[in-house]
Amino acid sequence: MKKLLFIIVLFFSLQGEAQESYAGPESTRVEMADQLRSNGKIYVVVAVLSAILLGMVLYTITLDQRINKIEKETKQ
Repeated sequence: MKKLLFIIVLFFSLQGEAQESYAGPESTRVEMADQLRSNGKIYVVVAVLSAILLGMVLYTITLDQRINKIEKETKQ
């Protein structure tokens, strides 16, 4: 429980630091993102990243189920 609380606090503290160092949209123009957005290819990037993330989540869930099954078998 302490480990989870520590990770959550660390995550939010790092988010606060990132927001303080952000200077604004005028100083950080990303030309590649603007070009992808204008061509409509940003949706392809988002779809690929979503598919990768979904695959990782599904793999983690199935791995957890397999580990739980093995743990139950070893207890018997």
